[in-house]
Amino acid sequence: MVKFKKKGTRAKTRSQLTKSTREKGTPNVNDLLKEFEEGEKVHVKPDPAITSGLPYRRFFGKTGEITGKQGKCYKVKLDDQGTQKEQIIHPVHLKKQEKNNGETKST
Repeated sequence: MVKFKKKGTRAKTRSQLTKSTREKGTPNVNDLLKEFEEGEKVHVKPDPAITSGLPYRRFFGKTGEITGKQGKCYKVKLDDQGTQKEQIIHPVHLKKQEKNNGETKST
């Protein structure tokens, strides 16, 4: 019988931190060496194969702005229910935001 509920940084992330069969394995070297400019908008998309610099689960899928660099990781300013928070995130877990200058794709 469980007497207490376990709480941690990766609690309740089983479905969030799983890859599809085709994506499994370690990421490309290019993903590890991504470069970002200060002030650039990025999406937080965690890669479960690399656990260093993994953001807290509340910020999975959010969009933020690069404010600086700390070692290999980047400082990202994210909105958390109306307050600004700064997370230190490895570049593997970040993806550049595509600029869509009002253009629409026709299919």
